[in-house]
Amino acid sequence: MSRIRLPLILSGALLAIQLVASAYQAPVKVNRGEYFPARDNWERRKPADVGMDAAKLHAAVEFMKSHETAAPARDFSDQEIIFGKLLGSIPAERGATNGLIIRQGYIVAEFGDTERPDPTYSVAKSMLSTVAGIALDRGLIPNLDDPIANVVEDGGYDSPHNRLVTWRHHLQQESEWEGEMWGKNANFLGKEAFGGAEMKPRPIQAPGSFYEYNDVRINRFALSLLGVFKKPIPDVFRDEVMNPIGASTTWKWVPYTNAYVNIGGKRMASVSGGTRWGGGVWINSVDMARFGLLWLRDGKWGDRQIVSPSYVKMATTASAHGPDYGFLR
Repeated sequence: MSRIRLPLILSGALLAIQLVASAYQAPVKVNRGEYFPARDNWERRKPADVGMDAAKLHAAVEFMKSHETAAPARDFSDQEIIFGKLLGSIPAERGATNGLIIRQGYIVAEFGDTERPDPTYSVAKSMLSTVAGIALDRGLIPNLDDPIANVVEDGGYDSPHNRLVTWRHHLQQESEWEGEMWGKNANFLGKEAFGGAEMKPRPIQAPGSFYEYNDVRINRFALSLLGVFKKPIPDVFRDEVMNPIGASTTWKWVPYTNAYVNIGGKRMASVSGGTRWGGGVWINSVDMARFGLLWLRDGKWGDRQIVSPSYVKMATTASAHGPDYGFLR
């Protein structure tokens, strides 16, 4: 989102969260993590059954329904004005405000068309973080503090500066990686390329010493993950996360039209960590809620540990330099 509009959107979202929180009443005795929704059936509960005030919950839902964001426009006509030249596709229009409220794993409120897939912009970063956790758990990434250049040899980390960038640096948006990805430079300079989100020139800092929210660097990170898995990241995410948690088949991770590389003799798309330049993860609210519940349950779904609890803890711990920012979340 642009620096002008983002505070307005966040203020509305934060107020909605406060309203939902105010609906919570006295604790109800339950075993945390006991219920996981089946693929074809997500059970519902009345607010009172899970310790919530029905009237306050209704007020929160009505607030959200009546405060739809103005950005992006329904027809995405302001996309390039806000973010710059598109690299990937974008839908003809987006859906209206919709959502679910989950308490103790159960649906207690739902509004709008929650089964319509739409671009979810930087939520894709949390999905990249999840894939990174799986890579770490499997040993494809030996240590988050290892330089990426140790295992990724595609030229992106050859310079003396970039050779210092670690996996953790990328995850915490502190990499200060220098270079260009898919026609966008990490310096974010230029109105045509970056629209209203263009930045001012500044001295580059040492990797790990400075936080900057930067989609070019995250796209570099996504390519690095592709390099260690040697398998399209959407396929990894589908097989290791979305299928096990019972998600639908309507979501997709759309690459830029120019983001293709050769991995082991096969042509593969490298995905992005957002939708500011088109593409990204297009997903519905129900599937998104399942993904969120996975993280609320410390990476576990039923009897399967999809992401290790230790990684979840690291990912949700604020970094030293970011504004309460963990691993791409």
